[in-house]
Amino acid sequence: MITPVDEYDLIIVGAGVVGTAAAKAFGSDGRRVLLLERDLSEPDRIVGELLQPGGVNALTALGLEDCIEDIDGIVCNGYGVFREGEVVEIPYPLDEVTGKQTLGKSFHHGKFIQKLRAAATNTKNVTVREATVTTLIRDEDDDRVIGVVAKGGSDEEKHYAPLTIVCDGLFSRFRKEFTEKTPDVRSHFVGFEIKDLELPLPQHGHVILAKPAPVLMYQIGTHETRVLVDVPGQLPSVANGELKTYMQEVVAPGIPESLQKKFIEALETERLRSMPNSFLPPSSNQSIGLIVLGDAMNMRHPLTGGGMTVALNDVVLLKDYLSPESIPSFTESDVVVQQMDAFHWARKRYCTAINVLAMALYRLFAAEDENLAVLQRGCFEYFKCGGVCVNEPVGLLSGLIQRPFVLVYHFFAVAFYAIFCEFKRGGWRQAPMNIIRIFTVLYAACVTIMPYLWSETKS
Repeated sequence: MITPVDEYDLIIVGAGVVGTAAAKAFGSDGRRVLLLERDLSEPDRIVGELLQPGGVNALTALGLEDCIEDIDGIVCNGYGVFREGEVVEIPYPLDEVTGKQTLGKSFHHGKFIQKLRAAATNTKNVTVREATVTTLIRDEDDDRVIGVVAKGGSDEEKHYAPLTIVCDGLFSRFRKEFTEKTPDVRSHFVGFEIKDLELPLPQHGHVILAKPAPVLMYQIGTHETRVLVDVPGQLPSVANGELKTYMQEVVAPGIPESLQKKFIEALETERLRSMPNSFLPPSSNQSIGLIVLGDAMNMRHPLTGGGMTVALNDVVLLKDYLSPESIPSFTESDVVVQQMDAFHWARKRYCTAINVLAMALYRLFAAEDENLAVLQRGCFEYFKCGGVCVNEPVGLLSGLIQRPFVLVYHFFAVAFYAIFCEFKRGGWRQAPMNIIRIFTVLYAACVTIMPYLWSETKS
């Protein structure tokens, strides 16, 4: 079946967080939207289960705040960071307007997605269909994208629109259509659930600085706690039992004693699933008729749970830049491209801090050498200082503080504080070594953060 060229104003490929939110946003603006998803059944993933306060605010701005209600979600008040038997509590900052503590929400990813899909489906002007997009249709004269070929069941259909948004996720089929950048896989998360686990800090995310890499725990339902174990390098085999052995012998000893028993028991009963942790710096959308969003366009390590916050804020910003007042019709392709260039630089305000913080913190928390280990110790001691040493870093992490300079300031404040702690710990006897360490630690700090900051300056 071939649909008329003017049937839709916008085609969206992928009904995940970005696609559903964008469908709701543009449908509410009066655009005729077709949302295509290869599988509309409830997804089952091990990530995308913690929405930071900045993401909650973006969800509210889109009129989707009800989507985190009635899904057995758990309020999140902040984080607890555990290291060598010590713990420091890091609450989310207070709201500058109301004076109340800001809150995040954790939940089963699939339940959240189904609520978003229902909201999109119930939006006027939005059509949701289950079909797999196989090809982007391009104009033979100028190579602009003018529609898609989608396969629903045994039938292949062509749908046309002057603008297509692709948000098909981590394993994007169409990323190569607009950028030569490819995801850089740094490690893998191995995930499973623990039933009825009593966490040391209820309603908090738990970051355990185990060796060789961090472990995350946070409650996602009344009876379920998500565990995510970062495994650097090559992932051990699940089939021959190497992964299970790795979890028992390498990871479990670094888990706080109060959680070890349940952790080991769950390894015997729960299915271990994995996903790659990737870094993909953002690219400017310059393709005529095509916009790529979400994990298809920009990824960071999920350690800080910033992916959905960036994605939802992208939709809020895009809705503004492509509003009917700015662009009455998406056939004005030159204006759309101009607005997308402006969008690329405007989003730096919130995405830069989240992207860079995620990658830099991961390097510290999975310290590969002694200089990074010094920075890790210093970071933990810095958090223990409380006050602004906690409020501003967690404000950046949560998407509430959208000033990249604040990130740079605190990162190097951690570096200098780490050096101070080393002098204090080593005393005069280790002073010569620590004088040398001033330079090696500062160098490690620079090579940790600067490449990621540099990647944000490119188009």
